[in-house]
This record gives sequence, structure tokens and C-alpha cells, in this order.
Amino acid sequence: MTGLLHDPLFFATAIPAVILIGFSKGGFGGALGVVGVPLMALVIPPVQAAAILLPTLMLMDAAALWVWRHGPRDPRTLWNLLPGAAVGVGLGWLTAAIVTEAMVKLLVGVVALGFVVRWAWQRLGGREKIHAHNAATGLFWGALSGFTSFVAHAGGAAYQVYALPLRQDPRTYTATSVVFFAVVNALKVLPYFALGELDIGNLLAASVLTPVAVASTVAGAAVVKRMRAEIFYPVTYALVFLLSLKLLYDGVAGL
Repeated sequence: MTGLLHDPLFFATAIPAVILIGFSKGGFGGALGVVGVPLMALVIPPVQAAAILLPTLMLMDAAALWVWRHGPRDPRTLWNLLPGAAVGVGLGWLTAAIVTEAMVKLLVGVVALGFVVRWAWQRLGGREKIHAHNAATGLFWGALSGFTSFVAHAGGAAYQVYALPLRQDPRTYTATSVVFFAVVNALKVLPYFALGELDIGNLLAASVLTPVAVASTVAGAAVVKRMRAEIFYPVTYALVFLLSLKLLYDGVAGL
């Protein structure tokens, strides 16, 4: 495992993956977080990529929590989504042996694409709606986010389906999502250990990526703190759209 530290191909994929994830996590609620595993899987097995990224994601969570420590948060969003997320992580753990990464990518891709198409249709027709909080839908999307996050670190799309229509201030949206994903990633640690996906070699590889993870997370937060809502939301929806196309392609190709 420690041979990774001497493999230039590993760093050629891992460093860009961590930069994209960190920038996304610091500023765009995890919209591009799913690219990490597919990018690193070009040179190492997907399971090993996920194992290396989990501690790296948690370091990014710590950096994002610090950067957004004074950020306004929406407790109602967390209250509605986190219970379902815990259930989703548990389901991911129980079904880890039978659910393939391709199946999860296809599911998330369909959900994300449908979400963006609906938003675009409403916007073009002048009928864009601001949705209110709903405990039942929060439980569902929270569970889907927790499940896809456990299997492929791809929980951002499901979170956004619930949170983006709330039309929160960009600072509130990001500060709240930072807390949500920090809790979800912490919930994944014990199951990952139980499945044997974390070992000394992978943890060492993750530690080498730490400076990149922290710097990219801080950079993402700096961008969003200076971004107006009328720019933030179209950009975020565009990122979700690109993410959905990538997930659909990878999902169909992997079946």
C-alpha cells in the first residue's frame, strides 16, 4: 500500500481529485465531490480510492467547519435531513456487498438530472418556486444522501434536491451543508473500519494529501463568501447538471 507514495500516476489523479473536492466542499455544497473516486479509480481500485478519500474528506470537513464557524446555519435543514442520513449510512453498510458503484452512480445521476431539468423548466416558464421545509421529504432525501455518500461519496446531489429549492442565502446554504456532510462523513468511519476499507497504507496516503485538501477547501469558501445569490444558484445548478451527465455516463458504462 505504501508503494502509492512512490507512484506518480497516483498523485497525478489524487491531487486534482482532492482540489476539486475541496473547492466544492468549501463553497458549493459538495456538487463536485463525486468526481474523486472515479478520477482516482483510473489508477487504483475504486474501494481503495474511497478509503483514501474518507479521512481526506474529514480533514476538509474540519477546515470547512473552521472557515464557516461564524456562518449562518439553518437548523431546520439539519433537523430534517440528518436522521434520514444516518439511516442511509446504515443501509449502505448493510448492502455494501451487493450494491455496485455503477448502480449508485446511475441512481444519483437520474435524480440530479431530473432535478436540474425541473428547475430549468420552471425558470424558463417564469414559475420557479421556493419550497418550504418538509420533514417527510427531508427524511427521504437525507436517507438517499447518506446511502449514496456511504457507497460512493456521492451524497451532494440528494442534499441539493432538498436544500437548493429553499433558496437560502449562499452563506447559509454553504455553512449548513458543511455541518451536514461533516456529520455524515463521521458516521461512515466505523462502518468503513468494519468492512476493512481503512488500513495504515491508505491512511498514510491520505495524510500526504492533507495540505492540498485544506488549501482547496479554504479557497472554495473564499469564492462563495464573495458571490451574490443570483450568480451562486445558476452556477451551482450548472455544476449539478455536469455532475449528473458524468454520473449517468459512468453508471451506464459500468453496468
